[in-house]
Amino acid sequence: MALAGGQLTTYPGARRPDRRRVVDAHGVGLAVYEWGDVGAAPLLLTHGGFDFAATFDSLAPRLVEGGWRVVAWDQRGHGDSEHAALYSWDADVRDLSVVLDTVGAGALPLLGHSKGGGLTMQLAEAAPHRVSHLINLDGLPSRRPPPDIAEHERTRQTLIDVTTWLDHRRRTHEAMRKPGTFEEIARRRARLNPRIDHDWIRYLASVGAREDADGWRWKIDPSLRFGGFGPFRPEWSMERAPGIGVPFLGVLGLEGEEMGWGARPEDVEPYLPPGAEFHALEGVGHFLHVEQPGLVADLVLDFLIRRPGPEGWR
Repeated sequence: MALAGGQLTTYPGARRPDRRRVVDAHGVGLAVYEWGDVGAAPLLLTHGGFDFAATFDSLAPRLVEGGWRVVAWDQRGHGDSEHAALYSWDADVRDLSVVLDTVGAGALPLLGHSKGGGLTMQLAEAAPHRVSHLINLDGLPSRRPPPDIAEHERTRQTLIDVTTWLDHRRRTHEAMRKPGTFEEIARRRARLNPRIDHDWIRYLASVGAREDADGWRWKIDPSLRFGGFGPFRPEWSMERAPGIGVPFLGVLGLEGEEMGWGARPEDVEPYLPPGAEFHALEGVGHFLHVEQPGLVADLVLDFLIRRPGPEGWR
């Protein structure tokens, strides 16, 4: 393992992307990364909230070995993508669509972790002609999806969500993240990922943090907040699942973590789309693609081989 200025810059099995580019998403620059042969079939990965494309640095090389060109990007306000004046769930879905258009035409397989799983499910619902397969890694967040409610009550809840989000944005538009030493910011992240090897956390910090004059900071817009992806309730993702019309693979980690959703197999299985495949992994947490990249890659590659997509998708 190589060290540069005390930072861990390599990790066994992890590999930085082969190419990087910037995509203009309606005025917001998104950092896009690719692994693998430019002529290989593309597979698009979507990271979770408060993460970066670098969290796929161990999974992506294994998917490349399976013959794929792997593409991922930092969502707006995350990593090396630009910050925005406002954030919303729908803006992230639009960004996903913009990146997808730069990857290839026709239907492509999408993989999403956590929040990224919800984003890919919404895109599959809105633009099913652009999705050949959907792979959801611990992105089915609801223990018990809420029952249907009256329209006037739904409108009131939306107003509350929007108002709360805008109030938060007003309070934080000039905020800055607390600085620290490289080891201090790594330990902050480790408190949220207690199951992850600390050397991996340091590796992630070497990519996802920056050194300013007063110390190190994670490259996350400080106006973002946990669970605050704009006026959106994470539980809504589960309601979309039964309508997914493409081959669907769901993978759930059963070890509870602060950044996880707490869903159990019995919460998820009734809402899976017809013909879906589902794996609940014992002894694995929310960041299953970091804990067990080889196992997750094997599940994904096997699924993509066995389950044909629409005619001409590849």
